[in-house]
Amino acid sequence: MPRPHNHPLRTLTTDEQNQLEHLARSHTHPAIIVARAKSLLAVANGMNFTAAAKSVGRKSGPAVSHLVARFNTHGVDALHSRHGGGYTIKYTSEQRNRILEEVRRSPDRELDGTSTWSLTTLQRALRQHPKFEQISTFTILAVMHEAGLSWQRNRTWCETGTAVRKRKHGWVVVTDPDCDAKKT
Repeated sequence: MPRPHNHPLRTLTTDEQNQLEHLARSHTHPAIIVARAKSLLAVANGMNFTAAAKSVGRKSGPAVSHLVARFNTHGVDALHSRHGGGYTIKYTSEQRNRILEEVRRSPDRELDGTSTWSLTTLQRALRQHPKFEQISTFTILAVMHEAGLSWQRNRTWCETGTAVRKRKHGWVVVTDPDCDAKKT
């Protein structure tokens, strides 16, 4: 006789049942989410964890057990992958806006020691503020990319998807209409 489960699957609500069935049939969602939805439906239909794992092409019954335990507490959100490691987000949105303000500010030659920003001079300028003593150039670069800025060869930041072009009647700022679609 098999051992009882430590975390048996709770009864599904009709909304959760419908969402799981929709995700199990999906061809557009990531394969891992589809497999997790199928394994949860298999457990809900009476299969044990190992059989449910094998029915979706997986090997690990304990992984299904962990998924069931997470589903019991978080619901359908448990199907999505969690943070995979690394440092947690250290800076708030207000601090990120402060970084962007500093980037958009033109540097003072006397105060900042430069006429154009580089990552290290920008880092040096930000580290003078009390909440940015440990800021890295990688963090600055990540904030810039999230804001849609890209680093150019002439050590300037430019809005991604815009370019200045010379036309017969003068200089024109051209915007790429598919810029947001290309980013994602």
